[in-house]
Amino acid sequence: MYKKIIAAVFLVVLIAVAIVQAMEPRSGLDTGQKAPDFELETLSGEKVKLSDYQGKKVMLNFWATWCGPCREEMPDMETFAKGLGKDTVILAINLDPQNDVQTFVDEMGVTFPILLDSQNIKNAVNKRYKVAAMPTTYFIDSEGLISRKHIGQVSLQSMEKYIEDMK
Repeated sequence: MYKKIIAAVFLVVLIAVAIVQAMEPRSGLDTGQKAPDFELETLSGEKVKLSDYQGKKVMLNFWATWCGPCREEMPDMETFAKGLGKDTVILAINLDPQNDVQTFVDEMGVTFPILLDSQNIKNAVNKRYKVAAMPTTYFIDSEGLISRKHIGQVSLQSMEKYIEDMK
């Protein structure tokens, strides 16, 4: 009987903790906010800062190789990247180990910049952008302001519209 009471109390506490965590606001940054600057390495080891693209429109995509919708949107992102002008860039931030990412990029034929982030460090970019689900894509205008946030798979048509709608 005593063990059942302890188990029930433990279960109630566990459920309460889960509810509190679920209620914590982690929906991401809001439109109109300045996009936080960051510096990450590409797969080839080159350092890239968001501020390097000041004056350009940026599609900032958070993804992982194990994420089904992320895999499905990559061909559209590649098509979109090939048609971009000089005033727009895609930066795709991945949260997986580098070996997994390189294999994925090779398989999918991705040519736009892939940046490596980690969920395990305090100042990880995905934490600063409050990414709660993948894929999450931020569309950042030429002034560095978040124009739109899209959670989930982005279609080619939506990418084109979101970029076209920005300053």
